[in-house]
Amino acid sequence: MEQRLVQRVEAFLRESDMPPTVFGRAAIGDPRLVSDLRAGRETGIRVTCRVEHFMNKWRADFHTGRVARYVRRRRRSTDAAQIDTAPRVSA
Repeated sequence: MEQRLVQRVEAFLRESDMPPTVFGRAAIGDPRLVSDLRAGRETGIRVTCRVEHFMNKWRADFHTGRVARYVRRRRRSTDAAQIDTAPRVSA
């Protein structure tokens, strides 16, 4: 039996380390896509095709080296606290 779209998206998110909101925004312009899919949203053929196309294109680009796994840009508050405790050197 074929996997449901939400299962394929979940596998892609693990593979790419991409946050769900970034994925939804990049794939179809909807940051709530993944949370809606998890809640049972059924998509039409056009949305399903756009999502599948995005995942397939990302994988192809990843294998050719054009894109890399997602890297979190913001620091978590615990990381910032550890940095603030480091001794500072004045110049």
